[in-house]
Amino acid sequence: MSLSAVNGALSNLKACLADIATGMDIVTDVAIDLVETQDEEMDSSIKELEAMILDCAKLDREINCFMDIAKEVTSEVNAQQPEALFSLSDKVKEQFSERIARLSEDEIHRHQKVVAFMESINNSSKQTNQKSSENTEEVDEDIAVTQSQVNFTCPLTQVEMLKPVKNKKCNHYYDESAILDLIKTKRNLKKKCRCPVVGCANTDVKESDLILDQLLRRRIQNQKKKGGKN
Repeated sequence: MSLSAVNGALSNLKACLADIATGMDIVTDVAIDLVETQDEEMDSSIKELEAMILDCAKLDREINCFMDIAKEVTSEVNAQQPEALFSLSDKVKEQFSERIARLSEDEIHRHQKVVAFMESINNSSKQTNQKSSENTEEVDEDIAVTQSQVNFTCPLTQVEMLKPVKNKKCNHYYDESAILDLIKTKRNLKKKCRCPVVGCANTDVKESDLILDQLLRRRIQNQKKKGGKN
């Protein structure tokens, strides 16, 4: 196996990860639609979608694991004699098998998009039940925050967010691409990324703390549609 072949395979796998992420977002959107329509077979359908997104999360973890190992082994081989290339494939397979064996169900359930899926279903269900309730004053605290306190404007770009993500540590929202760019820039400078919201005490924003908020994204899109009609 040549190093160019390895690099080509890694590039293809990276594209696969992007497709998986898009697919998981679509599954979450479909689940939210089901909750909002209150279909009779909603519960069984949600369970099927949950199983689907867990399968995607597992595949995502496995591909990321394989890519990390391939990069590590390739780096080791580069520092050795040329004949070490012949054992590259076997080394990757061996280490991959060992690491995958340690992959737990709990880790899969902690996948960012699985967490986002579960939160979206929970919040959407609360909002739907709230709308059908006669006592509209009894608003869940989390929903109240989402509805009245969350600004659609990203604190970094100062424009309306396209893909809002929530920081699970400080509960602030940013546009996904903007905050990821900031985290990357700070990492290159060997610095921690402070939350860009003025007055926030969170001095170490990490990518693992960010959860895509599908409900907020839909609200932003709906507002745009309403604005276009006016």
